Amino acid sequence: MLRIRPALPSDAAPLTELYNHYVRETAITFDIEPWTVAQRERWMSDFAETGRYRLRIAEEDGRVAGYACTRRFRDKAAYETTVEVSAYLLPDVPRRGIGTALYTALFDSIRAEDVHRAIAGITLPNAASTALHQRFGFTLVGVMTDVGRKFERYWDVAWYEKALG
Repeated sequence: MLRIRPALPSDAAPLTELYNHYVRETAITFDIEPWTVAQRERWMSDFAETGRYRLRIAEEDGRVAGYACTRRFRDKAAYETTVEVSAYLLPDVPRRGIGTALYTALFDSIRAEDVHRAIAGITLPNAASTALHQRFGFTLVGVMTDVGRKFERYWDVAWYEKALG
């Protein structure tokens, strides 16, 4: 049974393993070096149960099946009401609406917060992520070409936005 919940400190290791699959095997993330559990623990400390920056976990049959988060979009103060969103699922998890459940819980968790826009950057091609964001009302605002180099080639990134609040 699928359960969406806030992240716990004990999630650091499974989140690291999940994310590192995408680091090693795909261009979905532009990280090139795998993360350590200590790095993931520091990353997790940026999230809370109040405020703009949230982390939600999809747990299925006792294992972390995916996560979604809102985080700071840019460091400059004028961007504070804009968040960047991300979602990652275990590669062997059938796509049975887990991403939808994660984003539903994530957006519900920030509904009362002072957040004006959500931004998503999607390495192309990525049909599943594009469909998820469009399902949640994100619109394409532009494509930056050849902005990330990984696996000895350049990748485009599509940028999507959604009005919140």
